[in-house]
Amino acid sequence: MWESFRKLFKGYLQLERSLSANSIDAYLRDVEKLEQYLLANGKEKLRPQDITLQDLQGCVQWIAQLGMTATSQARIISGIKAFYKFLLMEDMAKEDPSQLLEAPRLQRKLPDVLSFEEIEMIIAQIQLDTPEGHRNKAILETMYSCGLRVSEVVNLQITQLHFDVGFIRVLGKGNKERLVPIGKEAMRQIDMYRRNIRVHMPVKHGHEDTLFLNRRGSGLSRVMIFLVIKELVKLAGIEKNVSPHTFRHSFATHLVEGGADLRAVQEMLGHESITTTEIYTHIDRDYLRDTLQRFHPRF
Repeated sequence: MWESFRKLFKGYLQLERSLSANSIDAYLRDVEKLEQYLLANGKEKLRPQDITLQDLQGCVQWIAQLGMTATSQARIISGIKAFYKFLLMEDMAKEDPSQLLEAPRLQRKLPDVLSFEEIEMIIAQIQLDTPEGHRNKAILETMYSCGLRVSEVVNLQITQLHFDVGFIRVLGKGNKERLVPIGKEAMRQIDMYRRNIRVHMPVKHGHEDTLFLNRRGSGLSRVMIFLVIKELVKLAGIEKNVSPHTFRHSFATHLVEGGADLRAVQEMLGHESITTTEIYTHIDRDYLRDTLQRFHPRF
């Protein structure tokens, strides 16, 4: 009975929401958790449209008792809410029992952020006497200039570069495209890498359009970028917890601290919801508080 609803929900996520296969699987697993709860509690005959708020609250308590973290619980609740929104939209249900379902409160951990000086220190550690060094410098400049996810930078294609207008086209989560401005230094480093390094490399079939290549002429892995950054951070003597994502966090934080509009930052980061971007306003407040404590005579 539930399988037919799940198939319809899957089609909606694929065709109308254009989500990635991983995202679709995650949503379907969330619905399956509700099914598992019903089965475990003798309610397997209930149809999706028969479910009440009390049933959903019981499901939340059940998954909490299984030892799932607050983050996992919130993820499942989000998936169930999306499922009922779909049922309501398609007139398969008359009411949405998930409307008043509350997720556990999540404490957002603020990520480590690099100062501009620390970013320069990290990039300065790159040895430019190797082909990999020039490539790595172009990668780090691009990540900081554009706030890219590590998956976005390793999958960046030459045909996505539009330097004549100062933008790159990025394929983000859920295969959603966005245009992101790119700075002059990042463009200069990419041009130097392409003219002096990449043009002399053997390129494997299928990677002709891939911008950043490894020694074998294939695309880079995310792990490789992570290891490169870890080594550079160590050489720079920086003791913060730095990953490729730290460059993205730093990009956004520096924009917000400089007074950038939050909607513009949301667009550049490719966040679906502005609430995700709002974490950087918290970082900005910490920065302001620290500034007051250091420089205000009465604080």
